[in-house]
Amino acid sequence: MALPRARFGKTEMEITKVGFGSWAIGGGGWGGAWGAQDDREALDAILRAVEVGINWIDTAAVYGTGHSEELVAEALGSVPEADRPYVFTKCSLKWDENRDIVNVLKKDSVKRECEDSLRRLRAEVIDLYQIHWPRPEEDIEEGWEALAELKEEGKVRHIGVSNFSVEQLERIRHIAPVETLQPPYNMLNRGVEDGILPYCQKNDIGVIVYSPMRSGLLTGKMTRERVENMPDDDWRRNSDDFNEPKLSRNLKLVEILEEVGAEHDASPGEVAIAWTLRRPEVTAAIVGGRRPDQVDGIIGAADLALSDEELRRIEEAIPAG
Repeated sequence: MALPRARFGKTEMEITKVGFGSWAIGGGGWGGAWGAQDDREALDAILRAVEVGINWIDTAAVYGTGHSEELVAEALGSVPEADRPYVFTKCSLKWDENRDIVNVLKKDSVKRECEDSLRRLRAEVIDLYQIHWPRPEEDIEEGWEALAELKEEGKVRHIGVSNFSVEQLERIRHIAPVETLQPPYNMLNRGVEDGILPYCQKNDIGVIVYSPMRSGLLTGKMTRERVENMPDDDWRRNSDDFNEPKLSRNLKLVEILEEVGAEHDASPGEVAIAWTLRRPEVTAAIVGGRRPDQVDGIIGAADLALSDEELRRIEEAIPAG
């Protein structure tokens, strides 16, 4: 399947407008978990993403404390090399024997993380290596120096960051050009619109947004009952957007997304993703999938164009604050 592609910032990569996100497939039992995950379904979801034409996968060392990267490697092991997608991963979040997470950006730590990710991914080189969070903030320069050296050493092809502010991007740009940024962006989290996105466009920084469906809230599948029955280790249980008073307002927004989607034979989630892609600064969106059918339910967003009238209707329905 031929999906629309776009040049990814300063890199030579042309990536599909949607990519496969592998946060949730890491499974339960750690601080950022989405609950238990069936590995076979996770592998099938990855293979379905490749089958429908998605040409990049985003993962991170910390997802499932290494398990997500291992699943990506296992799934892609059966894919012919010519058909394999790019694999992007991230560093700076480490864990101990109790799976407690700490932020580390010291150079030696980052380089050890890279070696560990290469091993788990069964790869000789990582297509895009990203700093996951700018923490500890006093060490972001040292962490970025480590990524620049890893690129020079041929361990990674391209380097980028996630969750950085404009001020933080300015602090590191003299060390090595920032090729990509991964920020959160969706209808309920628009903080990047005024500063980050224009900055990235001005500096030719590729942007892949995460959580375009607000972690499943805007898919049309989320109900009040489903939220109430989330497992204890699903981080969303403690999110304001999944609790009152915000939950009721957010579910009303989903009703509008359903109406707009019906006019395009598209799901509410596809409308939510397409809404993020309307911004010219956004190269592509990361969309998580835990089962093959979830991949099928979002792929239409890649070439879904919303009219000005539809965008106005959505804008009016987005809750304030």
